[in-house]
Amino acid sequence: MGEHIKKSSFSEEERKVFVQNLIDDIQALENMIDEGLIEDDIVRIGAEQEMCLVKDDYRPSPNSLDILKDVDDGHFTTEFAKYNIEANLDPYTLKKDCFTDMEQQLRKLLDKVKKSADKYNTKIVLTGILPTISKGELGMDFMTPIPRYYRINEILKTWRGDDFTLRIKGADELCLHHDSVLFEACNTSFQLHLQIPPDDFVKSYNWAQAISGPVLGICCNSPLLLGKELWRETRIALFQQSLDTRIWTKAVKEQVARVGFGESWQRDSVAEIFKKDISTHRILLTKPIKNNSLDLLRNGEIPKLEALSLFNSTVYRWNRPCYGVGNGKPHLRIENRYIPSGPTVIDEMANFAFWVGLMAGRPEKYDDMPSIMDFKMAKLNFIRAAMSGRHTVFSWLDKTMTVKKIIKEELLPIAYNGLRKCNVDEDDINRLLGIIEARTKNGTGAEWQIKNFRELKKQMKQDSAIVQLTKAMYNNQESEVPVHQWKPIGGMAKTKESFQWVRQIMSTKLMKLYEDDYANLAIAIMQWNNIHHIPVENGKGELVGLLTWSHIERFKKLDKKQARVSDIMVKNVITVEPRTEIEIARKMMKEHQIGCLPVCVDTHIVGIISKVDL
Repeated sequence: MGEHIKKSSFSEEERKVFVQNLIDDIQALENMIDEGLIEDDIVRIGAEQEMCLVKDDYRPSPNSLDILKDVDDGHFTTEFAKYNIEANLDPYTLKKDCFTDMEQQLRKLLDKVKKSADKYNTKIVLTGILPTISKGELGMDFMTPIPRYYRINEILKTWRGDDFTLRIKGADELCLHHDSVLFEACNTSFQLHLQIPPDDFVKSYNWAQAISGPVLGICCNSPLLLGKELWRETRIALFQQSLDTRIWTKAVKEQVARVGFGESWQRDSVAEIFKKDISTHRILLTKPIKNNSLDLLRNGEIPKLEALSLFNSTVYRWNRPCYGVGNGKPHLRIENRYIPSGPTVIDEMANFAFWVGLMAGRPEKYDDMPSIMDFKMAKLNFIRAAMSGRHTVFSWLDKTMTVKKIIKEELLPIAYNGLRKCNVDEDDINRLLGIIEARTKNGTGAEWQIKNFRELKKQMKQDSAIVQLTKAMYNNQESEVPVHQWKPIGGMAKTKESFQWVRQIMSTKLMKLYEDDYANLAIAIMQWNNIHHIPVENGKGELVGLLTWSHIERFKKLDKKQARVSDIMVKNVITVEPRTEIEIARKMMKEHQIGCLPVCVDTHIVGIISKVDL
């Protein structure tokens, strides 16, 4: 999320000054490009590692601020949610053993944060979406208490004018409203940075867009959200929808999402990409800026383009152009934002080497992407990859190719050539790209999660299956075996899980009746399915009653063909919440002499707990 804004007042006066600085930053950037001031004689790589914090029960642990204070290292920073932390790695020159050096630094940083986390009974998990995140951890009380995050949430909600709507369909379907941007916090990634010479930026950027689909397809690691099996890389849909301020109307309107792939190939300089984004998206954040970038340039100083950098950090392109200053020299880079965190450090480094190799090894025939590939096809390839992962079928230069075929025959040779061209150590090249090749044959992190989740659900309740899956992911990460070699969970020892909350043991696949249903149909449904209690909803989907066998027997003389469910249901229903303690639920059932308790969020039923569950 970039820098923390400590002194911003977010006032209208500040905004007015910020807008002028933003316009001047674009002009300053164009002047630096024209004058040859942008660094072009060296290529560096960098990365940002986002990670999840979990307690001993593998559920989110909201203590990032305590851990950051203990670790006391400038490489680490906060994220939107209290159960996420980000580590910013140092830049490395793209040559020789740069990937080994970066891998070693990443492991040292992870070891360091693990030691601090351990003091708070917390573990570190690398995954695109933490399977154990529940709706309960997506409320405002889990947002990191930093003004910038609250400001983003406040403005986006105002622009939206309504609750955010989430709808993702895969093998399962997830549909719900949410009242904050904290769903964005479900996403954790391994963001890759590659420095690009200014005269090659547009060619490189277009190539980065073209290869996004195949690269994502072999890196997927985010198939589950709130217990639902969705896309192979659910982050792509979730991130866009969790920050989507577009207003739904009855008119057909062209509206560009704040999170997205882009709308066309680039044909001019990097400044044109920034101009397009400023023209398309409203300014989300401002801050006071002391030194005007054009004034600094006139005085022979290199500006940081603070207004542009802040604005750019709030436009979420999957391939984001970036400007920065290092050692007093300005540079341009592409930030790859679509790669998920995990499954292991070695998997992440393989993903990194594959992408950098592809970027560095771009064949000459791909210098002019607009002439050889339709942009909509590149965009469609990306969406298909997010949905289907390794099983995607792509359109590539008028050919239909599977992920396995395109990577093996087209992209891996380019990546090998690109890394060799940069004089990367041959052992590193073979080690890292060998993992990509093996993954094309044996499967991705997303596939491993789905296969094992399905098997676990045959043996236990969904909540327990999610916990066991997360535990196995953590153990495999600690062993540092790449994901294509991970064994099925079935062969691993399972420890007894402690149950505390109703949501851990409740049944979520519910049959429901409506209050205007006829009683004879209700009785038949209960008999057919051998169930003793069934919730009753009104037309708004709100719980209004409960039908039980014991209650039905009191109405033996009633004409069931004429009577409605509302005539025979229990109307004063005793309910609990997902975070009600199991022991409290047990006492409530005993005290009221009832066999079940509907589990509700507000007026909506999300589960039911019975004596059998207890």
